[in-house]
Amino acid sequence: MALRLVGAGVGRTGTHSLKLAIERLTGAPCYHMSELIDNREAVPVWHAAIDGTMPDWEKFLAGYQATVDWPACAVWRELAHAYPEAPVLLSTRSSTEAWFGSMEHTIMQAVSQPTTDADHARHRKLTMAMLRQFCPDWPDPAAVRAAYERHNETVRSVVAPARLVEWQPGDGWEPLCRALAMPVPDEPFPHVNTASEFRESMELDDATEPPGAT
Repeated sequence: MALRLVGAGVGRTGTHSLKLAIERLTGAPCYHMSELIDNREAVPVWHAAIDGTMPDWEKFLAGYQATVDWPACAVWRELAHAYPEAPVLLSTRSSTEAWFGSMEHTIMQAVSQPTTDADHARHRKLTMAMLRQFCPDWPDPAAVRAAYERHNETVRSVVAPARLVEWQPGDGWEPLCRALAMPVPDEPFPHVNTASEFRESMELDDATEPPGAT
């Protein structure tokens, strides 16, 4: 089963909501960072991919019809090359500050928390490898903001306009349905994994959630 969408958008751009929406449309799983929670065997495969050694994508992603979020967005170019017929989905936020505010209250705090759990430590190591590939000066705020803007502009400059699908939280079903040539469902677009929900799932200390953080 070939991928029908290659996600190039980084985390905290509505990717968990996108995962659910794409699964609703395609009837098949969409690969998202959450897939690694119960699949520890995949962690070293992604580590190798980030270091430049790609797996057999057809075998590794068997059963999936799309990817969104990290770790797949870290190798979006390679996936786009492996699946040349698949549109490239770039999810972004309304502004760099909106994205950084969500990152600051979620992922940036989560990776700074100490852990003694072996599974958490493995996932943390992979996450840090991805984040440092994304932004070599992580976690410098100015560098992280610049990395986000640079990543998005790179995707826009590399992917042919006819192949590129841009989406932001609030855009709903239409961009996805056009990309997949499917009708728009008569139901609300899923909206999950807000910053507060992320913080609760990661047991982070309470903090004021930035407006619209997802």
